[in-house]
Amino acid sequence: MERYPAPMSERPVFSPPPGFARLRLTLAWDGSGFAGWQAQSNAPSVQETLHAACARVGGEGAARPVAAGRTDAGVHAEAMPAHLDVPLSFRIPPGRLPRALNAHLPPTVAVLSASPAPTGFHARFSCTERRYTYRLLASPQRHPLWGGRALHVPGPLDVEAMNRAASHLIGTHDFAAFATREDRQTVREVRALSVRPGPPVVGGRVWEVEVSGESFLRQMVRGLVGTLLLVGQGKLGEEVVAGILAGRRRADAGANVPAHGLTFTGASYAGFGEGE
Repeated sequence: MERYPAPMSERPVFSPPPGFARLRLTLAWDGSGFAGWQAQSNAPSVQETLHAACARVGGEGAARPVAAGRTDAGVHAEAMPAHLDVPLSFRIPPGRLPRALNAHLPPTVAVLSASPAPTGFHARFSCTERRYTYRLLASPQRHPLWGGRALHVPGPLDVEAMNRAASHLIGTHDFAAFATREDRQTVREVRALSVRPGPPVVGGRVWEVEVSGESFLRQMVRGLVGTLLLVGQGKLGEEVVAGILAGRRRADAGANVPAHGLTFTGASYAGFGEGE
């Protein structure tokens, strides 16, 4: 079986092209109006929106920014690390760059911080952990303020059963049963997966499914949450989840939950400092 991931000592060191300086950014965005991070030919993306803002503040020659993760359409981000290679002639110092860029970004995207990137840093390939939270609104009634941030589940959830089921999914496994249209090798490591209480609401509660790992397959997190949701609703036995994992059949797992409940919450970079 292919070893995954490569040890830190075997990972390449990345540098900006000659004549460019690399900046490290942290961004947040509301994903409801975007087709995800990656630039698309027929839909707005966070990557292209940020690139256009950079050009408007004197960075016409800057390369397209690179983020730690290529989020799906509709997925939000609270603290997404990215890097931006700007020409050495770029005049705005990092400390002033967030304010300058934000003046040309829509209200749904903001640069939270900027600094010179450490030597060898790459926002995507240097990343050693990515963290997501999926929010479930367990309440008899929908809530307007959570409508674009959490999936409304009208009935109660058996959270203890969900966490017992989640324990079968932690570790290094073949996660083919939870990925959608995936053509890469499907072995990944889930370092943490749990359901925790979030903010209370009148008559109910927001539950937060927290998951972390170095990398994930296409729509894997949404497939994991969809399966745990079936357990919490009593539609799937918690003891069945280990068999679904071992069977590697996508049809046996739960459906992907909608993107609007998913938020990228942070990343880590061993040797480069933590992503904020």
